[in-house]
Amino acid sequence: MKAKEAVVLAGGFGTRLQSVVSDLPKPMADVGGRPFLTYVLDELCAYRFTHAVLSTGYKHECIAQYFGDSYRSLRLSYAQETSPLGTGGGMLNALQHTVSDRVCVLNGDTLFCADLDALQAFGASHNALLTMALRHVEDTSRYGRVALGGDGRILAFVEKNKASGPGYINGGIYWLSPALFEGRAVGEVFSFEKEVLEAQYSTKAFYAQPSEEYFIDIGIPEDYARAQKELFSF
Repeated sequence: MKAKEAVVLAGGFGTRLQSVVSDLPKPMADVGGRPFLTYVLDELCAYRFTHAVLSTGYKHECIAQYFGDSYRSLRLSYAQETSPLGTGGGMLNALQHTVSDRVCVLNGDTLFCADLDALQAFGASHNALLTMALRHVEDTSRYGRVALGGDGRILAFVEKNKASGPGYINGGIYWLSPALFEGRAVGEVFSFEKEVLEAQYSTKAFYAQPSEEYFIDIGIPEDYARAQKELFSF
């Protein structure tokens, strides 16, 4: 069986959480007596991933000291940013530690229980360069909206300050080919959302699959408090 590899973006400052979580990277915020990041890694274990690269930056030592070189069945590697690289630069830096032709990328401060195997298979069936998991929400204004064609191809991204009402949002899970970053240099600072997704969706094979599974982003204090109540069932 081929190795299944993931990159987990865990380098965020957690600026909006400083009032309730101080001196920790956002993915290390305590939820139910353990770091939120463990819930994300548990999902990877459930889908039999063998290797995860943790892309770290702010307070990186907190993550490395807690997890070491493994978590349950996962071998862990670290891609430390010595200065902020942006979401795209962070991904590219972390992908240097992988060998697979398709890698799953997830946010370390979001738990989205989408079916990772089904998402991978959907992308493979369309020969997609990138496949994204989408989540329907009642108010897209915090996230922005993603528009889909009937075949699942991404047709448009609507910026968060221009989106409102119900719709599909980017759930922060991708299966992608490292070839997506051809022409970019390791160490380059760039935004994955702006300079890859929004800049290239019209010319490259970017697909998305909706999921109604559990979703929470702990980026604001209200949702961090909600996570404390809801994740005890996990």
